[in-house]
Amino acid sequence: MFENTRTETLFSTPLLRFRVADHEALDAELLAEGARMRALSEGVQKSNRGGWHSDGNIFDSSSPCIQRLYDTARASVFEATRHVTSKVAPGDLRLKISGWMNMNPPGGFNAPHTHPGAHWSGVYYVNQPAVEEGTSGMIEFLDPRSDLPNWRLLRAKAFRLKRKIRPEAGEIVMFPSYLVHWVYPNETDSERVTIAFNATFSKPRKEN
Repeated sequence: MFENTRTETLFSTPLLRFRVADHEALDAELLAEGARMRALSEGVQKSNRGGWHSDGNIFDSSSPCIQRLYDTARASVFEATRHVTSKVAPGDLRLKISGWMNMNPPGGFNAPHTHPGAHWSGVYYVNQPAVEEGTSGMIEFLDPRSDLPNWRLLRAKAFRLKRKIRPEAGEIVMFPSYLVHWVYPNETDSERVTIAFNATFSKPRKEN
């Protein structure tokens, strides 16, 4: 019936997941550093509900574990960028990365939000309490396209309205900053701890 069939993916939204090697020691150091920071600051209220959100840019800290995570976040930003384009070398651009720590106690969650003004947003999972069932610890992303409800009938994966995942400790989840996302309430007795970050590229300075 058909001589040739061609399919291309239009307007796709990438979601990348990176597993950090030998993360256990880093996670322990980050938890200790987070406890120290929390003892010194009440934090701020952003999308967090019932939890603690660190103040300022966490990557301004000179703590070795924070700086190691910064290097890891930067590498993941470069890798994600190379994954979506070969026309720009990310290392040739100026890059600003700002981050913060989230501690969600039992019942704590993050309301739906985006990160305006950035290119990439990422989340590093420091502590993710284990669960056998339910949505605790899950992050959910909402399709940025608005005219899709009628596609539910076809049950097509490419047009699903939501996507939720439960990352593990030592994992970085990376996505475009315009993507609406939120975090389900923590239904365990332990804190869920993450470090989120925004990465913004700009043109390099012109050499004189």
